[in-house]
Amino acid sequence: MENKPVNSSVDSTPSKARGRPALPRVQLDPERWVEAAIDVLARDGIAGLRVEVLAKRCGVTKGSFYWHFKDRQALLDAVLAFWKDGRIRDIEKVTSVAPGKEREQLRYAIEVYGASRNRKGMAIELAIRDWARHDAQAAMVVETVDLYRLDCTRKLFVAAGMSDAEAKSRSLLLYACVFGLSLMHYSHFDNDLSNLKQRIAERIISD
Repeated sequence: MENKPVNSSVDSTPSKARGRPALPRVQLDPERWVEAAIDVLARDGIAGLRVEVLAKRCGVTKGSFYWHFKDRQALLDAVLAFWKDGRIRDIEKVTSVAPGKEREQLRYAIEVYGASRNRKGMAIELAIRDWARHDAQAAMVVETVDLYRLDCTRKLFVAAGMSDAEAKSRSLLLYACVFGLSLMHYSHFDNDLSNLKQRIAERIISD
């Protein structure tokens, strides 16, 4: 009889004999690892983003992680790239130029970014920015995204008829406003917040 090699890492006892059904092997692609990492980052910050924590959260072994990533730094690089690409796609969507409707597009950008953000989205944004305070690579990625944000709205202001210098100041003012709103608690500041935000928007984009 032919002798078959035995895989010592796998329990060769039939599942039926062990008294339980066979469990399907979990397969995670790199994007799933990155998404799980972002969830942990939002909850526990960069210090809490560890391979063993991710593996436990995903229900797999650490060995499964190293199938896709050389080390933890490779995962961190992927997280930054994923966040950067997602933010740039979002910026392009919100600030896409429609000829002759630049001011309407600016109003839309203020409305979208000034709206109450979901808790998870804000937690991710804050975690990335806190990470950037202590890590040069993360800081560079955040700066790239912020400069892209500012330049897209600058182009809208220029297309609306403003000088480049004025467009830059308005663009910075726009994001200072919407990011400030996303961090502040002001629901009891005014009885008509919708009207208040509209007046703020008009001041930012008016001639």
